[in-house]
Amino acid sequence: MSDCQLYLISPLDVAGNFPQRLERALDAGEVAAFQLRVKDVDQHEAARLAEPLQAICAARDVAFMVNDSIALARRLKADGVHLGQGDGTVEEARRELGRDAQIGVTCHASRHLAMEAGEAGADYVAFGAFFPSETKASEHRPEPELLTWWQSLFEIPCVAIGGITPDNCGSLVSAGADFLAVSHAVWGGDETAAVRAFHEAIRAAA
Repeated sequence: MSDCQLYLISPLDVAGNFPQRLERALDAGEVAAFQLRVKDVDQHEAARLAEPLQAICAARDVAFMVNDSIALARRLKADGVHLGQGDGTVEEARRELGRDAQIGVTCHASRHLAMEAGEAGADYVAFGAFFPSETKASEHRPEPELLTWWQSLFEIPCVAIGGITPDNCGSLVSAGADFLAVSHAVWGGDETAAVRAFHEAIRAAA
């Protein structure tokens, strides 16, 4: 039985009808977390965009995460922050956001970075991109065995990210991913159908 869960990442544009799309996605099947990932907007605008999305997540007991910005996560009183390698340290995030915040760290394909993040107190590590991504270019292409290696040694959950679809996620679930971080595969089409398809694929791989 797999305990693998979905971790949705927002498209860059969360204005317009996106709140309704998020509601449909979260109502289509269980989602563990939602990450707000907006670029090139100031913090005030990001906070305005976040408000309805955060409420939708709270109503459904879905963790609301902020990408990259410890300051925005603190302003929103978000459930946590996801840090890239250049977005500040786990220690800084913990100091700013408190001991209950969820702090995740992008580790690409690096065992060393993941171990460092774990030692610093990260709540999860993210590996990827496992497949070519429509959302974000990455030169890092880990093998699924990296997830298996991590699971064999560490208690901290691992997130698989990068180009993941219902058709290709099975190998990552089988390898031991605790979470599948997905964006384009959900928002690039019918979000309700996509979430359902992911759940079917996770069950089939379990």
